[in-house]
Amino acid sequence: MDLGLSDSIAVVTGGTSGIGLATARLLLGEGARVAICGRDPVKLASAREQLNTVKPGAVLAEPCDVLDSTAMAGFAAKVADWGGGHVDLLVNNAGQGRVSTFANTTDAQWREELELKFFSQILPIRAFQPLLTAARSPAIVAVNSLLSLQPEPHMVATSAARAGVQNLLKSLATELAPRIRVNSILLGLVDSNQWQRRFDARADKNQTREQWFTALAHDKEIPLQRLGVPDEPARAIIFLGSPAASYITGASLEISGGVSRFI
Repeated sequence: MDLGLSDSIAVVTGGTSGIGLATARLLLGEGARVAICGRDPVKLASAREQLNTVKPGAVLAEPCDVLDSTAMAGFAAKVADWGGGHVDLLVNNAGQGRVSTFANTTDAQWREELELKFFSQILPIRAFQPLLTAARSPAIVAVNSLLSLQPEPHMVATSAARAGVQNLLKSLATELAPRIRVNSILLGLVDSNQWQRRFDARADKNQTREQWFTALAHDKEIPLQRLGVPDEPARAIIFLGSPAASYITGASLEISGGVSRFI
């Protein structure tokens, strides 16, 4: 199926690794031109090099902190010059979880988590809204978590923040309609640098990566008995952000291997 992304302009925040990098790579494969941003210049250069092997000359990679409104405005201005004054798709992907309970989360950590989750959505949308409005069939896809609907007690701050973000996205789907579509994906457990770090810190150093991840999937009671890989949520992002999903807005698509327990 042709998703209608050929010659489109896409922006992916947090595009230097994991789901963001996978999304950028698959977008290039669909014929899009892609702008990514990230805070780490080494990761940014590596991502640019990898993506240029897919579609040479179709990548813009810029350093940017999604929590800095001035930096986001500057990134949007560079994308406008590079992309011809419009953006067809904005993928908001920056941010990761905080492991903490209510008892051990400080006020400063609460504020940090709420700021990260909310403003990593608010500032990119605010910066790119004029460029999205200038496009023919624009869309925003936000990467959120299943925690927004199914909170975990050991991730209380992240769960609460994710729920608030999901409410925000639902509101924006109405406010920005009919011009801009707004959808989200809700992640379960996806193999990432975060899980790699936990594997590296495992107690039993004789346990292989495959054994450790298999045990993790079993402990988390994932029906598909494995973690997802970055390409799997990336494919969902690309569909929701494409003209092929032209009558979908305000929706959330669960990418979790069936781990949710709600209807």
